[in-house]
Amino acid sequence: MSAPVLQSKLPKVGTTVFSVMSALAVKHEAINLGQGFPDFDCDPRLVEAVADAMRSGHNQYPLMPGVPLLRERVAAKVEAMHGVRYDPASEITITAGATQGILSCILAVARPGDEVIVLEPCYDSYIPNIELAGARAVPIPLRRGTFDPDFDAIAAAVGPATRAIIVNTPHNPSGRTWSAADWQRLSDIIGHRDIWVISDEVYEHMVFDGVPHISAARHPMLRERTFVVSSFGKTFHVTGWKIGTVCAPAPLTAEFRKVHQYTVFTANSPMQHGIAAYLSDPRPYVELPAFYQAKRDRFAAGLAQTPLRALACEGSYFQCASYADISELRDFSERDCCEWMTREIGVTPIPVSAFYSTPTEQQVIRFCFAKRDSTLDAALARLLRLAPPR
Repeated sequence: MSAPVLQSKLPKVGTTVFSVMSALAVKHEAINLGQGFPDFDCDPRLVEAVADAMRSGHNQYPLMPGVPLLRERVAAKVEAMHGVRYDPASEITITAGATQGILSCILAVARPGDEVIVLEPCYDSYIPNIELAGARAVPIPLRRGTFDPDFDAIAAAVGPATRAIIVNTPHNPSGRTWSAADWQRLSDIIGHRDIWVISDEVYEHMVFDGVPHISAARHPMLRERTFVVSSFGKTFHVTGWKIGTVCAPAPLTAEFRKVHQYTVFTANSPMQHGIAAYLSDPRPYVELPAFYQAKRDRFAAGLAQTPLRALACEGSYFQCASYADISELRDFSERDCCEWMTREIGVTPIPVSAFYSTPTEQQVIRFCFAKRDSTLDAALARLLRLAPPR
C-alpha cells in the first residue's frame, strides 16, 4: 500500500535565503548582518518586570484579547504619539508577535477569489499568508532606486476583487517611510471601496532625522478601515518574546478576534504583565529613534569608506547598499554577491531580491545595524577589504 500524498498549501515555499545565509555565515565564521534582530540585551528592568509577574502568579491564560492593563497602556501610548484614541476593550488586541497579527488580519478579511495588494520588496510572510487565506497576492513593485510607492501602478491594480492592501512603514528591507501625503494618495485611490488596509508598523520607533512616524491611524478615512500592527519585540529588543499588538476599529477587531481566538487564543501572560509595567515609563521608546540613528550614522559613515554605496535610510534598523560600483561584483546576482562576501570578506548581508515574489535584481543588498557598536566596527573593518571601483 502506498503512502498518502499530502497536497501542499504552500508548494512554492522552501528553505528561505535567510536560513541559507545564516548557515553560511556560521560555516565561514562571518559577521552576520543579515539577521534582523539585535545582538545586545534588553533593559534589565524589563526582564525583572517579567520575573516579578511570574513570581506574582501571572502564569495562567490571560484574557483572549490580552491583559487589560497592557491594552490600556497601548491605548495611552498611541494617543500620545498620534492623537488617536483606540478603545482598550474593543479595539486593541495583544498578539503572539506581529507576524501572527498580520496572518490573523489577512484571514479575517481575505477569502477565496479575493486579491490582496502587496508592495515589493516585502516581508516574506505576506504572500504565503495571503495564499493560506485562499486569496491571490497582487505584487506591485516599489520604484527602482528609491523604493517609493508607485501610486499609478497601485491604482491600476485595484479592481472589483481587491479586498486589502498591505503597507509597511518604516519599510523592511529598504528603510523607506510613508509621509502624510503618501497616505492621502492611498486614501484617494481606495475611495469608498470595500478595501481594507493592513499597516505593518513594527519599526514605528525607529525613525530618523527628526521626522516623526506617520501611522495610518492618523488619517481619518483610512483609520476606519485599517489594522495597525506593532511589535514590542522590535521596540524593546526582545524579538524572541513574540508579543505584538493590533489596533483597529471595533467592527474590524471583532472579526480579527474570531480568528485570533482559534489560532493562538492569547499571548504569553507574564510577558504581557511585565511589558505593561515597563510601559509606565515612556522613555525607552521615546529615546529609541536617537539610539538607532546613532547606529545608522555609525554604520553609514563606515560604509562611506568602502566602495559600497549606502542608500537613504529614513527608518527601521536596516541599511541597504548598492555594489554596482565594485567591478569584481558588478556581474554578480544579489545572492551570489552575499555568498561571496560571506566567504571572502567575512560579512553576511541579505539580497534584496529575496524580498520579491519573482526574480528582481538591482545590485542592492541589505545589512542589519541593530548590533553592538563593536560588532558594527568589526564588520566595517572587514568591508574595507572590498576592492575600490575601477
